[in-house]
Amino acid sequence: MTADGFAPWLREQPSLSGSAPPLDLEALPADPAELFVAWMREAADAGVPEPHTATLSTVDAHGLPDARTLILKDVGRRGWAVAGPRSSAKAAQLATNPAAALTFWWQPVVRGVRVRGPVVEAPAAESAADLAQRSAAARHGIAPGEWVRWWIAADRVEFWQGAPDRRHTRVVYERAGDGWARTVLPA
Repeated sequence: MTADGFAPWLREQPSLSGSAPPLDLEALPADPAELFVAWMREAADAGVPEPHTATLSTVDAHGLPDARTLILKDVGRRGWAVAGPRSSAKAAQLATNPAAALTFWWQPVVRGVRVRGPVVEAPAAESAADLAQRSAAARHGIAPGEWVRWWIAADRVEFWQGAPDRRHTRVVYERAGDGWARTVLPA
């Protein structure tokens, strides 16, 4: 297949072929972290492989977006936690521009979540504890102080649930003072 014939082939591929769980818009929690945890557990219960895998997007020194796949470490009142070596490209990018986005996609349940906001480096002891929880093979060759945990202190979290008729449901949480404002966007 040449690149010339690729667009028609793409159009023929199935999309939104999963099965979304019911979503009660009247019972949404006030905190997006609660909804996120519920959705991730539902994805895992539905057999989604590695539901804690996400795409972390940052911006490089030239202002160009950069993305990579990694594993979510935690979620809670401080935000969404990720980790990696201090010598990595993501660490350099976060040091220069401490903001990021996380994207989760759980195809079998036709759901995705986008998280974005400023990034805060965790204290050294927390980063060391995170490293200690990795397998011996995963810790091999990582010098003391080389492993970093970051918290994405979300200021916007969007929950997207697909529908075969393309009338998707989008629930957006945006930081509002000490709490969150929630909006259900039209399809």
